[in-house]
Amino acid sequence: MVVAFVGFLGGFNHALLGSDHLFLAGALGAVIVTWFTFLFSFIFILAGAPVIESTHNQLKFTAPLIAITAAVVGVILNLALFFSYHVLWPNGFNHPFNFEAAFIAIGAFVALFHFEVKVMYVIFASAFCGLILYIGA
Repeated sequence: MVVAFVGFLGGFNHALLGSDHLFLAGALGAVIVTWFTFLFSFIFILAGAPVIESTHNQLKFTAPLIAITAAVVGVILNLALFFSYHVLWPNGFNHPFNFEAAFIAIGAFVALFHFEVKVMYVIFASAFCGLILYIGA
């Protein structure tokens, strides 16, 4: 998204197609930048997928991927604890617990796992509840 926006601004500001067609120049810049940014990713995926699939049952290739997966899970857990601490105790453990944030988090958890509400709806509802609490404070 950012890449496309920068490409649009580059084409728009430099008037690549003349001053009469600024929007078209910006759109063309966005398309070109986006195309060449993601083209190589798709080439690597399409060309490399058969090679990766052929290493599926070979331990020397799968063992590092298992270790990387474990490291990623550790990073996600670390971030979850970091954000939980800073949301539930915004001023540190010596200050009051943020019950409003805890109730929003519990409600989001119940909505996601018990009622199986779509993630985007839960994010928007949680953001709306937080905004209402922020405006009311």
